[in-house]
Amino acid sequence: MEETRKDLLADLGVTDASYPALTAFVAGDHKYIRDLRINLKNTIDSVNLGGKKQAFLIALAVAANDRADQLAASFAASAKREGATDAEVAEAYAIASLLATLNVFYRFRHFTDNKQYETMQAGIKMTIMARPVLSKMFFELTSLVVSAVNGCQSCVNSHEIAVRNEGGTPELIFDAIRLGAVVRGLCVALHPAPPAAL
Repeated sequence: MEETRKDLLADLGVTDASYPALTAFVAGDHKYIRDLRINLKNTIDSVNLGGKKQAFLIALAVAANDRADQLAASFAASAKREGATDAEVAEAYAIASLLATLNVFYRFRHFTDNKQYETMQAGIKMTIMARPVLSKMFFELTSLVVSAVNGCQSCVNSHEIAVRNEGGTPELIFDAIRLGAVVRGLCVALHPAPPAAL
């Protein structure tokens, strides 16, 4: 399992730091570390996503949303190697930040029994949704994935409809969600150990 751990970190281009979950997988000779590596490769390589650049940008948004800075930087570098521009990478980070905001707001509206809040203006500026650097469909797709990771039902429904309205297929949506789910699991497995107390 140690070789698989090293291979996974090499695949990602992240430093070999202390990751308690990976350490536990190796110590316990747990096969999940292989599954994790295979799942990431299979979802990044999905033909339905339209190329690795798009896959890495979605992965970047999910990692940024999860505050997995080292993974986000790794996915950003991979996206750039696949042809992503600085503006596209910046937009993936912006989507993570905007959806972190919107998912909290709309989850609140959905969860509360007081329907008065549904009549109040959100007052949250989101002009990047109207004029994205990425295509409108890809912006909505990435927003859908982040919303699914964050568990916002109304946001998921809204973005899923928007992706289909822009020509996105169920296969595209399904594979994007699979990628987001795998990256979320990766963020858990590669959560670094806290710094040692002084």
